[in-house]
Amino acid sequence: MGLVFGILLGILFASICWSMAKKKNRNAGLWAVLGFFFSIPSTIVLACLSALDSDEDVLERERFEASQAELLASDKELPLLAVRNVSVVFGGIVALNRVSFDMHEGKILGLIGPNGAGKTTLFNCLSRLYQPSSGDIFMEGKSILKRQPHRIAEIGIGRTFQNVALFPNLSVMDNVRVGTHARTHSDIVSDSLKLPAVRRSEAEINKKVHEILSYLNLEDVAHTVVSGLPFGTQKRVELARALAAEPKILLLDEPAGGLNHEEVHVLGDLIRRIRDDLKMTVLLVEHHMGLVMSIADHVVALNFGRKLAEGTPAQVQADPDVIKAYLGSKDQ
Repeated sequence: MGLVFGILLGILFASICWSMAKKKNRNAGLWAVLGFFFSIPSTIVLACLSALDSDEDVLERERFEASQAELLASDKELPLLAVRNVSVVFGGIVALNRVSFDMHEGKILGLIGPNGAGKTTLFNCLSRLYQPSSGDIFMEGKSILKRQPHRIAEIGIGRTFQNVALFPNLSVMDNVRVGTHARTHSDIVSDSLKLPAVRRSEAEINKKVHEILSYLNLEDVAHTVVSGLPFGTQKRVELARALAAEPKILLLDEPAGGLNHEEVHVLGDLIRRIRDDLKMTVLLVEHHMGLVMSIADHVVALNFGRKLAEGTPAQVQADPDVIKAYLGSKDQ
């Protein structure tokens, strides 16, 4: 009887630890095991860690609200996205070190820097694939770090990937349909029975997908399996999938990679058109300096995880530290 009671108590504390760890984006499985075998000590330690995190969150939130109040007092435009002192540490490697910047609605922000500067790491923090070691990220005044990765698209953040991340055995149309998932509401019963609401929703999705394919000149390959398409076309398909989620902020991770000069020029026009036609804010990570400097309204330069410079394209291009670290110098 005592053994059964002990097991039930262990399961209870394991559930408590799992829930607490999950809320704080910790290793829920590990804490569940610790909770089972070391019930009360594990729960106390986790509660203390959560309390410390809460204090840090409150301080970060207070600093952000103070900066927002200053902007309101000065009649300046509030940022759509605010990155505040974000740091990411992998073991002993500092990938990002207290990086801060703002993104304003309807603008194109270029994020540049040499390989290993921390650009993709920052992107992965914005899309919640990585959890920052410290700092916070606010969208429309609310922290996004409490949201799970699969809940990011529904608040208006969409992205493409440095290496194309499509479903290779699906058609172009089906890949783009995947992007609409965050904007649909259904359940397994309704879908299985093909209820009228489900049929209406699917008709709306198909209409929307055809509009996006037409917008990106992909209608001719709508029913083609993506694995058989040229790399440049696959890039457009991935962009179409991101647009299908109707994001407020579109994150483009090296979209010009693998494209020739003419394709890069077309891409630049397309990104501007997306910003203007669809009223989207764009964050662009790119090594192609000509593309970034020709379309970005604002540029942030990173180097070794730190923010090196920030300003208009002309200001960043003229910055001596950027010239030395990224563009090269006469002494190199």
